[in-house]
Amino acid sequence: MAARDRDRFSTTTRLRLLGEQTAARVYRSQTKRQARRSRLTGRAALLALVLCSMIVALAYPMRQYVSQRAEIADLKQRQEQARTRVEQLRDVKARWQDDAYAEQQIRRRLHYVMPGETGYVVIDPGAVQQSRTDRGAAHRPWYANVWDGVDKSDASDQ
Repeated sequence: MAARDRDRFSTTTRLRLLGEQTAARVYRSQTKRQARRSRLTGRAALLALVLCSMIVALAYPMRQYVSQRAEIADLKQRQEQARTRVEQLRDVKARWQDDAYAEQQIRRRLHYVMPGETGYVVIDPGAVQQSRTDRGAAHRPWYANVWDGVDKSDASDQ
């Protein structure tokens, strides 16, 4: 047992123990460095930098491309609407070329009648009553309204 204690406290044993501990620390630090180094190498960083610069360089042209495609689609839609409108106007023009249609529209819109016919205009009584109510003359006789008009015009001269 005394030889064991003596080996335990001898300088060579201590140096060997210190060397093993130091080697273990060095190997641990090297493995940690290798683990860190294997995650991101210089080549990977350069590749990432090139990819990021390519993305930034292509972002604006891609945005322009997408917006122009949307504008082209909008213009095509407008063109199609204009074509349908032109077709409608051609149909209307062709209808107006027909004398019977033109005569029908003239009679309806301008209230023209042919010689020998009697034209009637029917007035909606609700519309007449409403227009009188709007002026505030619904509950008064007509002559009172006329006299008020004369008084107002006389007052405006003074």
